[in-house]
Amino acid sequence: MKRILLIRAVNVGGTGKLPMAQWRELAESLGARDVSTYIASGNMVCTPPDDDEAFERALERAVEEKFGFFREVISRSRDEVIAALEAHPFEIIEPKYSYISFLTAAPTAAAIAKAGEVETGDDRWAVLGRELHLRYANGAGRAQLKDAALGRALAVAGTARNLNTVRKLIELAA
Repeated sequence: MKRILLIRAVNVGGTGKLPMAQWRELAESLGARDVSTYIASGNMVCTPPDDDEAFERALERAVEEKFGFFREVISRSRDEVIAALEAHPFEIIEPKYSYISFLTAAPTAAAIAKAGEVETGDDRWAVLGRELHLRYANGAGRAQLKDAALGRALAVAGTARNLNTVRKLIELAA
């Protein structure tokens, strides 16, 4: 079954350079089929071999061995991404200002409570299961919310995509 794979923090700010053609090649070398990528921010749709979890870890190791940095690979089924999009708890004023951060695991209740202490200004966030939903009042580039502080408080890694990208990934995984 096709999966949507996201790799955290590549091709941003001059760090974590990962050419998408080489990322596709790594996935194919590990047995993935029907591999495609979307934009340079680490989005992939493919049919992984058998064990999704094992494939994600193997892809992380392959990236680290070839490129010299570790980044988490997080995957979801198309249905899981659709459910996350449908559950988005905020009014969508501008899709590029609304994000879903796909997390490696669900944060604990204590971590969510700690994250509640992070100043947000007019930005909003909510955790629903393994997803962190965000809406930036003025866009992510002018965020009032301190994403790094929120991530540290939640104590789980994640990678965010705006709703335009989420919708495109759903389409590509059809």
